[in-house]
Amino acid sequence: MQVREIMTKNPECCGENSSALEVARMMADCDCGEIPVVDDHGRPVGVVTDRDIALRVVAAGKEPRETDARQIMSTPVITVAPESSIEELCRIAEEHQIRRIPVVNEKGEICGIVAQADIARKVPEVVTGGMVKDVSQPASRAH
Repeated sequence: MQVREIMTKNPECCGENSSALEVARMMADCDCGEIPVVDDHGRPVGVVTDRDIALRVVAAGKEPRETDARQIMSTPVITVAPESSIEELCRIAEEHQIRRIPVVNEKGEICGIVAQADIARKVPEVVTGGMVKDVSQPASRAH
């Protein structure tokens, strides 16, 4: 099975100058937890997650209308190709402990996105195995 078979095609994206408020509203409208940030050619330069907004805007006491995606986006962007196998997708998600992965075409443009929920709903459990468990492990913290 390939990524193209389970990805959400043409996901909502924002530009680097989009405000955190605009990005949060996009998440609400699309019922999603990540919005890819793209350049003028549709190539990903970062992603904004619901966690980015909670920690880098709300908890930091920043004004959502005055804080742009460039300031809060997570980088680097970890991507896969539509031709990638589901096993490769799961390996990458586990390795980087990420729940959503943008899909890019041969030009490097966003053409889809795969969320952990897509994998759970559409891929046999024997393939996904411990992915949810591995992705959900707490990140190590420096004290």
